[in-house]
Amino acid sequence: MTREPLPDPGSPERSADLREAGAWLARHELAGVRPTLLLAGRLAVRRRARIAAAVMLAVLIIASALAATYAPLPGSASGGVQPQRPLPLLALTALVAGLLLAQSLLDWWVRRVDQRAGATLSRRAAHPVQPGWRALVGQPYAVFAVATFAGAMALAGSALAVPDPVVRQLAAVLLIGLLGVTAIFVLQLRHVLRCPVVAEDEESLTADVIMRVEDARDLVTPSVQWSLPVVLLFGTAPGWWSAASIAYLILFLTAFIVLHTRTPSSATVARRAMNLR
Repeated sequence: MTREPLPDPGSPERSADLREAGAWLARHELAGVRPTLLLAGRLAVRRRARIAAAVMLAVLIIASALAATYAPLPGSASGGVQPQRPLPLLALTALVAGLLLAQSLLDWWVRRVDQRAGATLSRRAAHPVQPGWRALVGQPYAVFAVATFAGAMALAGSALAVPDPVVRQLAAVLLIGLLGVTAIFVLQLRHVLRCPVVAEDEESLTADVIMRVEDARDLVTPSVQWSLPVVLLFGTAPGWWSAASIAYLILFLTAFIVLHTRTPSSATVARRAMNLR
């Protein structure tokens, strides 16, 4: 990672990417390694992909909230209940399908940048065994992600059992949103586990594994699973459900803070994975 020349000072975008790469290396205990345009480009595309993915999740939350506003209103002039309208659920389902396609295109974009970067290397370094989910995600983060999903699905299932048709309609919206987020998560995790290694020496191989660990840990930060139940059903569902949703939020937020502070850094995890070769 030290032979590539510095970028042209007349290129401010590349210079900014290179400075970001230098800061990234320093944060991950690689301050002695000089950043290259190859590393800067890979980090830059990942930053942009993360921003786009965050925007997509925000769109999903907003769309779910909009779909929830079309839930049947309790009561009418005759004292009955308005019929359920399937159009918002169909529209939300179509949006989820569109977001899955958009996530696939994002992953293809990142993979394409990595492939082009790898094609410029004079020689390639690689792991004899591709790092799996245990090395990249880690068992504590994997258990946390599964437990968070199970808790959110339990909230959605319990709301579906409530006899109030308004709550059931909102629970259906919540269920579609959670399944959409889970499908996007599976696509992203598949990309992290299967993307090609781009490295030419031990240092760049370490940086490659660190990027993978960071990508994997970003995936298990369940912002939508925490927020969507409260956004859609808090105050409308029965009091016991609202109390359970708040307890779920506090419990898993506390667990995430403890997990984040007690688990080794991504650089440490990457070096352990390297030592297992």
